[in-house]
Amino acid sequence: MVSRTLSAISEVGASYEARFEDVRRTLYRLRRSPLSLVGLTIVLSIMLVSVFAPQVAPYPEDVDSVHFERTFRPPSREYLFGTDEVGRDVLSRVIFGTRISLGIGASVLVIALVIGVPLGLIAGYMGGTVNTIIMRITDIFLSIPPLVLAMAVSAVLTPTMENSIFAIAFSWWPWYTRFIQGQVLSIKEDTYIEACRAAGATPLYIIFKEILPNCFSILIVKVTLDIGYAILTGAVLGFLGLGVRPPTPEWGTMASKGRLHLPSRWWLTTFPGLAIFITVLGFNLLGDGLRDAFDVELE
Repeated sequence: MVSRTLSAISEVGASYEARFEDVRRTLYRLRRSPLSLVGLTIVLSIMLVSVFAPQVAPYPEDVDSVHFERTFRPPSREYLFGTDEVGRDVLSRVIFGTRISLGIGASVLVIALVIGVPLGLIAGYMGGTVNTIIMRITDIFLSIPPLVLAMAVSAVLTPTMENSIFAIAFSWWPWYTRFIQGQVLSIKEDTYIEACRAAGATPLYIIFKEILPNCFSILIVKVTLDIGYAILTGAVLGFLGLGVRPPTPEWGTMASKGRLHLPSRWWLTTFPGLAIFITVLGFNLLGDGLRDAFDVELE
Protein backbone atom coordinates (compact mmCIF):
# COMPACT_ATOMS: atom_id res chain seq x y z
CA MET A 1 0.00 0.00 0.00
CA VAL A 2 2.84 2.39 0.91
CA SER A 3 4.72 1.65 -2.31
CA ARG A 4 1.56 2.22 -4.35
CA THR A 5 0.99 5.59 -2.69
CA LEU A 6 4.62 6.65 -3.23
CA SER A 7 4.36 5.62 -6.87
CA ALA A 8 1.18 7.66 -7.26
CA ILE A 9 2.82 10.72 -5.69
CA SER A 10 5.84 10.42 -7.99
CA GLU A 11 3.57 10.24 -11.04
CA VAL A 12 1.71 13.37 -9.94
CA GLY A 13 5.05 15.17 -9.48
CA ALA A 14 6.14 14.09 -12.94
CA SER A 15 2.94 15.52 -14.40
CA TYR A 16 3.76 18.95 -12.91
CA GLU A 17 7.26 18.84 -14.39
CA ALA A 18 5.77 18.03 -17.77
CA ARG A 19 3.45 21.04 -17.50
CA PHE A 20 6.34 23.44 -16.88
CA GLU A 21 8.16 22.02 -19.87
CA ASP A 22 5.04 22.51 -22.00
CA VAL A 23 4.87 26.17 -20.95
CA ARG A 24 8.49 26.71 -21.96
CA ARG A 25 7.93 25.14 -25.38
CA THR A 26 4.74 27.15 -25.86
CA LEU A 27 6.46 30.48 -25.26
CA TYR A 28 9.21 29.50 -27.68
CA ARG A 29 6.70 28.62 -30.43
CA LEU A 30 4.76 31.83 -29.79
CA ARG A 31 7.86 33.98 -30.31
CA ARG A 32 8.52 32.27 -33.62
CA SER A 33 5.01 32.89 -34.99
CA PRO A 34 4.83 36.21 -36.91
CA LEU A 35 1.03 36.20 -37.15
CA SER A 36 0.57 35.67 -33.43
CA LEU A 37 2.96 38.56 -32.73
CA VAL A 38 0.96 40.77 -35.09
CA GLY A 39 -2.24 39.76 -33.31
CA LEU A 40 -0.65 40.35 -29.91
CA THR A 41 0.51 43.80 -31.02
CA ILE A 42 -2.98 44.71 -32.23
CA VAL A 43 -4.65 43.45 -29.05
CA LEU A 44 -2.19 45.18 -26.73
CA SER A 45 -2.49 48.42 -28.72
CA ILE A 46 -6.29 48.36 -28.49
CA MET A 47 -6.11 47.66 -24.76
CA LEU A 48 -3.71 50.57 -24.22
CA VAL A 49 -5.95 52.88 -26.26
CA SER A 50 -8.89 51.78 -24.13
CA VAL A 51 -7.07 52.46 -20.86
CA PHE A 52 -5.70 55.84 -21.93
CA ALA A 53 -8.68 56.95 -24.05
CA PRO A 54 -9.06 60.37 -22.35
CA GLN A 55 -5.40 61.13 -23.03
CA VAL A 56 -5.31 59.69 -26.57
CA ALA A 57 -8.58 61.11 -27.92
CA PRO A 58 -8.11 64.56 -29.51
CA TYR A 59 -11.57 65.72 -28.35
CA PRO A 60 -12.51 63.63 -25.29
CA GLU A 61 -15.47 65.88 -24.55
CA ASP A 62 -17.06 64.77 -27.85
CA VAL A 63 -18.18 61.44 -26.41
CA ASP A 64 -21.62 62.89 -25.62
CA SER A 65 -21.42 66.59 -26.49
CA VAL A 66 -23.05 68.50 -29.37
CA HIS A 67 -21.38 70.97 -31.78
CA PHE A 68 -23.83 71.94 -34.52
CA GLU A 69 -21.37 74.45 -35.97
CA ARG A 70 -19.11 71.64 -37.29
CA THR A 71 -21.50 68.90 -38.44
CA PHE A 72 -20.57 66.43 -41.20
CA ARG A 73 -17.03 67.67 -41.68
CA PRO A 74 -15.01 65.23 -43.82
CA PRO A 75 -11.69 63.80 -42.64
CA SER A 76 -9.07 66.52 -42.40
CA ARG A 77 -5.95 67.47 -40.47
CA GLU A 78 -8.11 68.90 -37.69
CA TYR A 79 -10.59 66.00 -37.60
CA LEU A 80 -8.78 62.90 -38.86
CA PHE A 81 -11.95 60.77 -39.02
CA GLY A 82 -14.32 63.67 -39.69
CA THR A 83 -17.33 64.67 -37.59
CA ASP A 84 -20.84 63.22 -37.31
CA GLU A 85 -24.37 64.61 -37.62
CA VAL A 86 -24.09 66.64 -34.40
CA GLY A 87 -20.48 67.74 -34.85
CA ARG A 88 -18.76 65.15 -32.66
CA ASP A 89 -15.25 64.03 -33.56
CA VAL A 90 -15.53 60.49 -34.97
CA LEU A 91 -11.95 59.55 -34.03
CA SER A 92 -12.54 60.43 -30.38
CA ARG A 93 -15.73 58.39 -30.32
CA VAL A 94 -14.04 55.41 -31.99
CA ILE A 95 -11.27 55.58 -29.38
CA PHE A 96 -13.75 55.63 -26.50
CA GLY A 97 -15.66 52.87 -28.26
CA THR A 98 -12.77 50.51 -27.49
CA ARG A 99 -13.86 50.58 -23.86
CA ILE A 100 -17.42 49.59 -24.75
CA SER A 101 -16.46 46.82 -27.16
CA LEU A 102 -13.72 45.32 -24.99
CA GLY A 103 -16.01 45.60 -21.99
CA ILE A 104 -18.74 43.66 -23.79
CA GLY A 105 -16.34 40.99 -25.04
CA ALA A 106 -14.58 40.47 -21.70
CA SER A 107 -17.79 40.48 -19.66
CA VAL A 108 -19.49 37.96 -21.93
CA LEU A 109 -16.55 35.57 -21.72
CA VAL A 110 -16.26 35.89 -17.93
CA ILE A 111 -19.95 35.04 -17.48
CA ALA A 112 -19.76 32.19 -19.99
CA LEU A 113 -16.69 30.75 -18.25
CA VAL A 114 -18.15 31.06 -14.75
CA ILE A 115 -21.30 29.19 -15.79
CA GLY A 116 -20.11 26.87 -18.53
CA VAL A 117 -16.78 25.58 -17.25
CA PRO A 118 -17.94 24.22 -13.85
CA LEU A 119 -20.97 22.59 -15.46
CA GLY A 120 -18.78 20.97 -18.11
CA LEU A 121 -16.29 19.74 -15.51
CA ILE A 122 -18.99 18.22 -13.34
CA ALA A 123 -20.86 16.65 -16.26
CA GLY A 124 -17.73 15.15 -17.78
CA TYR A 125 -16.27 13.76 -14.56
CA MET A 126 -19.41 12.56 -12.80
CA GLY A 127 -21.08 11.01 -15.84
CA GLY A 128 -24.33 9.09 -15.49
CA THR A 129 -27.53 10.94 -14.62
CA VAL A 130 -25.72 14.17 -13.74
CA ASN A 131 -24.06 14.26 -17.16
CA THR A 132 -27.33 13.45 -18.92
CA ILE A 133 -29.31 16.23 -17.19
CA ILE A 134 -26.66 18.91 -17.72
CA MET A 135 -25.99 18.01 -21.34
CA ARG A 136 -29.67 17.74 -22.31
CA ILE A 137 -30.26 21.27 -21.00
CA THR A 138 -27.13 22.39 -22.84
CA ASP A 139 -28.33 20.76 -26.07
CA ILE A 140 -31.57 22.76 -25.92
CA PHE A 141 -29.57 25.99 -25.98
CA LEU A 142 -27.15 24.68 -28.62
CA SER A 143 -30.04 23.91 -30.97
CA ILE A 144 -30.47 27.67 -31.52
CA PRO A 145 -27.73 29.66 -33.30
CA PRO A 146 -26.08 31.96 -30.70
CA LEU A 147 -26.62 35.15 -32.71
CA VAL A 148 -30.32 34.37 -33.19
CA LEU A 149 -30.72 33.59 -29.48
CA ALA A 150 -28.88 36.78 -28.50
CA MET A 151 -31.10 38.81 -30.84
CA ALA A 152 -34.24 37.23 -29.40
CA VAL A 153 -33.20 37.96 -25.81
CA SER A 154 -32.12 41.51 -26.70
CA ALA A 155 -35.46 42.17 -28.40
CA VAL A 156 -37.25 41.42 -25.12
CA LEU A 157 -34.95 43.57 -22.98
CA THR A 158 -34.25 47.29 -22.94
CA PRO A 159 -31.32 48.13 -25.25
CA THR A 160 -28.46 48.80 -22.81
CA MET A 161 -24.86 47.64 -22.53
CA GLU A 162 -25.68 45.45 -19.52
CA ASN A 163 -28.57 43.75 -21.32
CA SER A 164 -26.43 43.21 -24.42
CA ILE A 165 -23.84 41.46 -22.27
CA PHE A 166 -26.54 39.31 -20.66
CA ALA A 167 -28.09 38.41 -24.02
CA ILE A 168 -24.79 37.35 -25.58
CA ALA A 169 -23.63 35.46 -22.47
CA PHE A 170 -27.02 33.72 -22.30
CA SER A 171 -26.31 32.24 -25.73
CA TRP A 172 -22.61 31.60 -25.13
CA TRP A 173 -22.22 29.53 -21.93
CA PRO A 174 -23.58 26.23 -23.37
CA TRP A 175 -20.72 26.12 -25.86
CA TYR A 176 -18.22 26.14 -22.99
CA THR A 177 -20.15 23.46 -21.14
CA ARG A 178 -20.07 21.19 -24.19
CA PHE A 179 -16.44 22.05 -24.92
CA ILE A 180 -15.14 21.38 -21.40
CA GLN A 181 -17.24 18.23 -21.01
CA GLY A 182 -15.59 16.81 -24.12
CA GLN A 183 -12.13 17.67 -22.81
CA VAL A 184 -12.84 16.04 -19.45
CA LEU A 185 -14.10 12.85 -21.07
CA SER A 186 -10.86 12.60 -23.06
CA ILE A 187 -8.50 12.96 -20.08
CA LYS A 188 -10.30 11.69 -16.97
CA GLU A 189 -9.03 8.14 -17.52
CA ASP A 190 -5.39 9.19 -18.04
CA THR A 191 -2.68 7.64 -15.89
CA TYR A 192 -2.04 10.68 -13.72
CA ILE A 193 -5.76 10.94 -12.87
CA GLU A 194 -5.76 7.29 -11.87
CA ALA A 195 -2.68 8.03 -9.76
CA CYS A 196 -4.53 10.81 -7.96
CA ARG A 197 -7.43 8.48 -7.21
CA ALA A 198 -5.00 5.88 -5.89
CA ALA A 199 -3.45 8.53 -3.64
CA GLY A 200 -6.88 9.17 -2.11
CA ALA A 201 -7.68 12.50 -3.78
CA THR A 202 -11.32 13.63 -3.63
CA PRO A 203 -13.36 14.16 -6.81
CA LEU A 204 -13.39 17.95 -6.26
CA TYR A 205 -9.61 17.98 -5.90
CA ILE A 206 -9.18 15.95 -9.07
CA ILE A 207 -11.62 18.12 -11.03
CA PHE A 208 -10.30 21.54 -10.05
CA LYS A 209 -6.64 20.78 -9.29
CA GLU A 210 -5.78 18.19 -11.91
CA ILE A 211 -8.29 18.14 -14.76
CA LEU A 212 -9.01 21.88 -15.03
CA PRO A 213 -5.32 22.94 -15.22
CA ASN A 214 -4.86 20.49 -18.08
CA CYS A 215 -7.67 22.23 -19.95
CA PHE A 216 -6.08 25.68 -19.56
CA SER A 217 -4.08 25.69 -22.79
CA ILE A 218 -6.96 24.80 -25.09
CA LEU A 219 -9.32 26.98 -23.03
CA ILE A 220 -7.03 30.02 -23.44
CA VAL A 221 -7.06 29.52 -27.20
CA LYS A 222 -10.85 29.27 -27.33
CA VAL A 223 -11.35 32.31 -25.09
CA THR A 224 -8.97 34.41 -27.20
CA LEU A 225 -10.83 33.53 -30.38
CA ASP A 226 -14.24 33.96 -28.77
CA ILE A 227 -13.55 37.48 -27.46
CA GLY A 228 -13.38 38.67 -31.05
CA TYR A 229 -16.64 36.92 -31.90
CA ALA A 230 -18.32 38.34 -28.77
CA ILE A 231 -17.24 41.86 -29.77
CA LEU A 232 -18.57 41.23 -33.28
CA THR A 233 -21.88 39.94 -31.90
CA GLY A 234 -22.21 43.01 -29.70
CA ALA A 235 -21.54 45.21 -32.74
CA VAL A 236 -24.20 43.34 -34.74
CA LEU A 237 -26.75 43.90 -31.97
CA GLY A 238 -25.84 47.58 -31.91
CA PHE A 239 -26.09 47.82 -35.70
CA LEU A 240 -29.57 46.27 -35.62
CA GLY A 241 -30.73 48.64 -32.88
CA LEU A 242 -30.88 45.86 -30.27
CA GLY A 243 -27.69 46.75 -28.41
CA VAL A 244 -26.14 49.84 -26.90
CA ARG A 245 -28.12 52.97 -27.70
CA PRO A 246 -26.75 56.42 -28.71
CA PRO A 247 -25.06 58.59 -27.63
CA THR A 248 -22.87 55.82 -26.17
CA PRO A 249 -19.94 55.42 -28.63
CA GLU A 250 -20.40 51.75 -29.50
CA TRP A 251 -18.94 50.81 -32.88
CA GLY A 252 -21.95 48.88 -34.20
CA THR A 253 -24.34 51.66 -33.22
CA MET A 254 -22.08 54.27 -34.81
CA ALA A 255 -21.92 52.28 -38.06
CA SER A 256 -25.70 51.87 -38.04
CA LYS A 257 -26.33 55.59 -37.71
CA GLY A 258 -23.68 56.33 -40.33
CA ARG A 259 -25.29 54.12 -42.98
CA LEU A 260 -28.21 56.56 -43.13
CA HIS A 261 -25.81 59.07 -44.69
CA LEU A 262 -24.09 56.80 -47.21
CA PRO A 263 -22.44 57.25 -49.63
CA SER A 264 -21.77 60.98 -49.24
CA ARG A 265 -20.71 60.80 -45.56
CA TRP A 266 -18.82 57.53 -45.90
CA TRP A 267 -16.53 58.16 -42.93
CA LEU A 268 -19.37 57.78 -40.42
CA THR A 269 -19.62 54.06 -41.20
CA THR A 270 -16.16 53.25 -42.54
CA PHE A 271 -14.06 54.05 -39.47
CA PRO A 272 -16.23 52.28 -36.86
CA GLY A 273 -16.37 49.32 -39.25
CA LEU A 274 -12.58 49.32 -39.57
CA ALA A 275 -12.26 49.39 -35.78
CA ILE A 276 -14.46 46.28 -35.54
CA PHE A 277 -12.51 44.55 -38.30
CA ILE A 278 -9.06 45.30 -36.85
CA THR A 279 -10.08 44.28 -33.33
CA VAL A 280 -11.63 40.98 -34.38
CA LEU A 281 -8.67 40.31 -36.69
CA GLY A 282 -6.22 40.94 -33.84
CA PHE A 283 -7.91 38.47 -31.51
CA ASN A 284 -8.23 35.87 -34.28
CA LEU A 285 -4.56 36.14 -35.23
CA LEU A 286 -3.54 35.89 -31.59
CA GLY A 287 -5.85 32.93 -31.05
CA ASP A 288 -4.50 31.13 -34.13
CA GLY A 289 -0.95 31.78 -32.97
CA LEU A 290 -1.73 30.46 -29.50
CA ARG A 291 -3.36 27.39 -31.01
CA ASP A 292 -0.19 26.64 -32.95
CA ALA A 293 1.98 27.41 -29.92
CA PHE A 294 -0.02 25.15 -27.61
CA ASP A 295 -0.24 22.57 -30.39
CA VAL A 296 -3.95 21.95 -29.80
CA GLU A 297 -6.99 21.43 -32.03
CA LEU A 298 -10.41 22.98 -31.46
CA GLU A 299 -13.30 20.81 -32.51
